[in-house]
Amino acid sequence: MSAATKSERALPWALVTPALGWTLLFFVLPFVAMAVSSLTAHEAGGFTLSNYSQFFANPSYWQAMVNSLQVTAIVTVISVLLAYPFAWILAEQVPERWQRLALMLAVLPFWTSYVVRSYSWLLVLAQNGVVNRALTGSGVFGEPLQLANTRLATVTGFVHFFVMLLTLTIFANLKQLSPSYRKAAADLGAGPVRTFLHVVLPLTLPGIMVGAFLTFVLCIGDYITPQILGGNNELLMPQLVMMQIGRRGDFPLASALSIILMAVVTIAYLACARWLKIERA
Repeated sequence: MSAATKSERALPWALVTPALGWTLLFFVLPFVAMAVSSLTAHEAGGFTLSNYSQFFANPSYWQAMVNSLQVTAIVTVISVLLAYPFAWILAEQVPERWQRLALMLAVLPFWTSYVVRSYSWLLVLAQNGVVNRALTGSGVFGEPLQLANTRLATVTGFVHFFVMLLTLTIFANLKQLSPSYRKAAADLGAGPVRTFLHVVLPLTLPGIMVGAFLTFVLCIGDYITPQILGGNNELLMPQLVMMQIGRRGDFPLASALSIILMAVVTIAYLACARWLKIERA
């Protein structure tokens, strides 16, 4: 084997080694350490499955998972329903020379800190916030509504962020869609509605699912938004994990809860991947 051939074979490994090392150091090893910690007792040490059994035996822990799934499902559905028309308008109605500017304006929420956005929504939804002042000033309600520190506030903060994320993934998919598909559907007698339902929507489904899955992953694992906007009135899984660490110092139980949350995300990924495979076939 010549030196040039050896060099060509070694080049891909040389390029991928830094990424593999980073993944091993900052994901694989911490994950293994967390998995080992989840199988140890909090004070006594030694192997145990009690950390996992506590999740199923304690109703409050199980309810935290249910709350997280409910909030995540609501956020994902609302974000998809809002993002698709927005992405379609950007891709189809906005002139191409203005699309970059429109996209830049659309992703402005990404330019600000996540914490700042959450506190901004807290001020908007507060008792003396903009929304309540508008409602009471117009005479719609006589007293301010309890909007902050509720599930509604948490969902609002999430949707404000994830609509932009979904818009980007759906917009990219719409731009890749050839106009010839719609022309062929029109030639075959399909109207705008049938063309959208049977041609455009199925072909843009991968973009929807990618954005929806990213929304699911980021939403179900988020701690900041529920903590700030939810006001501890409803316990979600990330808050439950942080409580075990901050209040009890129970790292094994926190690790077990994190592993369970990762298992839920993995199941969601497998479900999305399998469904997309069926649709593409």
